[in-house]
Amino acid sequence: MKLKRVVTIGGGTGSFTLLSGLKKYPVEISAIVSMADDGGSTGVLRDELGVLPPGDVRQCLVALSDSSEKLRSLMNYRFETGGLSGHSFGNLFLSALEKTSGSFALGVEEAMQILKVRGEVIPVTESDANLELELLDGKVLQGENEINQHKTFQDVGVKELRFSGVVKTYKKALERVRQADIIVIGPGNLYCSLLPNFILKDFALAIKKSRAKVVYVSNLTNKKGHTIGFDVDDYVATLEKYIGKNRVNYVLFPSRRPGKALVEKYEQVEGRDTLVEFHRGKNPKRGYELVRADIVSGKIPKQDKSDVIASTRAFIRHDSERLARTVMFLLDLEMNRKIVKEII
Repeated sequence: MKLKRVVTIGGGTGSFTLLSGLKKYPVEISAIVSMADDGGSTGVLRDELGVLPPGDVRQCLVALSDSSEKLRSLMNYRFETGGLSGHSFGNLFLSALEKTSGSFALGVEEAMQILKVRGEVIPVTESDANLELELLDGKVLQGENEINQHKTFQDVGVKELRFSGVVKTYKKALERVRQADIIVIGPGNLYCSLLPNFILKDFALAIKKSRAKVVYVSNLTNKKGHTIGFDVDDYVATLEKYIGKNRVNYVLFPSRRPGKALVEKYEQVEGRDTLVEFHRGKNPKRGYELVRADIVSGKIPKQDKSDVIASTRAFIRHDSERLARTVMFLLDLEMNRKIVKEII
């Protein structure tokens, strides 16, 4: 039988978590990755070498790699001293492949072969994508890193998220969305990892028109100054401003809260009341089905001291295997429904 096609959309740690679990299943995986990152090692390489951002792509490649543990660890290794301090080997590797192959997408394809990637990793664009966030008071935040680090723009209000120049969607990303059996959005930073994909109008339109079911993996926590007070309906409504009303079919939401120690540690950094909630009676006409599952990891991830943006990374995270298992349950459910409809 032909393998079912799973398309994931996001970037960074959230995609890494999801893909690490999905690669264990017999499906065709296409990981579409945001290309707006300009912080840390990635930002330095963009500025100094004129390359496209490798960081989120690197994480997805490592997640899907069937290479040895040593090689995967090498891709994530960060130099701690000297002129390369803060850079990961994998970022340097991808930037070198871009230079030698002539394009970022070709470099990624070379990396997929070297790392024995199960599936494919696809940049959403090959353009030099520089993010801008215009606030209601007229101020414009320049770049993904400035947006990510900003702690008060929610108080002012957002007018528009956009790219500063012309950014074209990579054709293969559009093709994979059109071919998908299921599309999984997130988890990830709303303004820095998810929406930068959907402000590409033709990409958002491709999702709107796709026959695939759309699954949104709900964030576990809100981000200070960005989404404090957001519940599940708020996240879905924001996504659907771009991909169309009632386009999200399922939302994956944890059936249990993170452990007390994790919550207390998170609140020390981000403040209180930051867990994302679901309010059943708020929106009786919601178009999606909420799927509760035990998908929260109980582990506190280790932070790499040489990672200069480690403090911005969430440490309440999803459990990779449980999250992937739930996505596969929904895929099987939809495929069985399709078979029943065809028989009837």
